[in-house]
Amino acid sequence: MKKYDYIFAGAGLSALMTVYQMILSGKFKEKKILLLDADSKNNNDRTWCFWEKPDGDYEHLVHRKWNTAIFSDANFTRDLNLSPYQYKMIQGMDFYQHVFEAISKEHNIEFLQQKIIRFTEENNGILAETETEKFYCDKLFNSILNPQEIVAQKKYPYLQQHFIGWKIKAKEPVFNPEKATFMDFSIAQKGNTRFMYVLPFSKTEALIEYTLFSKELLPENEYENEIQDYFKKLGITNYELIEKEQGAIPMTCYPFWKKNTKNIVHIGSAGGWTKASTGYTFKNATKKSKELVAFLATGNDFRKFHKKTRFWFYDLLLLDILDRKNYLGSQIFSAMFQKGNPAIIFKFLDEETSFVEDIRVISRCPKTPFLQALGKRIGI
Repeated sequence: MKKYDYIFAGAGLSALMTVYQMILSGKFKEKKILLLDADSKNNNDRTWCFWEKPDGDYEHLVHRKWNTAIFSDANFTRDLNLSPYQYKMIQGMDFYQHVFEAISKEHNIEFLQQKIIRFTEENNGILAETETEKFYCDKLFNSILNPQEIVAQKKYPYLQQHFIGWKIKAKEPVFNPEKATFMDFSIAQKGNTRFMYVLPFSKTEALIEYTLFSKELLPENEYENEIQDYFKKLGITNYELIEKEQGAIPMTCYPFWKKNTKNIVHIGSAGGWTKASTGYTFKNATKKSKELVAFLATGNDFRKFHKKTRFWFYDLLLLDILDRKNYLGSQIFSAMFQKGNPAIIFKFLDEETSFVEDIRVISRCPKTPFLQALGKRIGI
């Protein structure tokens, strides 16, 4: 049985970011590291978007970026000047190639395309099993989410950011490539939080996604029918479908960190690294991977890694509202963005605001649902 210092169960965004940060630190060259994943990571299976100041850590991988974003609902449309931020897009394939190129230069890091089926702690270490082999390690990083454990409990709501997106080339020049549509709530809400999301690459090319923050997924044709209805609204009558993408990202404040043990840490969506109130992952994973690698240099007990902040509680209140009254999402986000300072809002969503700035953002939201949610959560 092969023995490693570190094993990564799953080699998605957060695992690859953590390994990459380990390489950059130069402090793990004598550690044997294994990544296990059923997927080969050699296809462009997703895109990540995030807001960030210029010259970020992965700037050289940015495929597109926008300085202005559009927010709309049934009553208003606003161009958001994102300065000092930019809205950035990275393609999955570009990220995978970059990280695996770095891994290929390290003699101590190995990737195996094998599906991990279980891992168990024994004798102060971890036994990790795939469908064909067994491996042993001192520390294990798990990024494989088990949604059943979240659904089974009732204390913390579990919603999903779920979507289908079409990348198209239209005959008509209907897009403004300088402006991304961040959220367009002008579409029918149907009792949920539903919006269109548009990333324009040229006057005729864009990625258009139909997105929901809700509990249940929809039949595939419902997403696609809404996308085609939106084309009519934009004036698109003739187009070529280039690519499709779909996903379902967990939105929950479930305390994943309580499942950490001395030698097992849960990362990525399985560790609560997804921003619960928005479903955004890339920026949070960048921060958390750095924090985790810094912790590895000084700490030996993963139970001490996580630190809960006030932003976790803010997210919990919003999810409590959307869990009980999902239709309020449009009203809440519109209240924030209609007159609020975009830079402060995005700073708040990045969990980097002062308490005074928090109040500036929160005070714009409808007060009654948040006070009701707060009343039910007193004592947590």
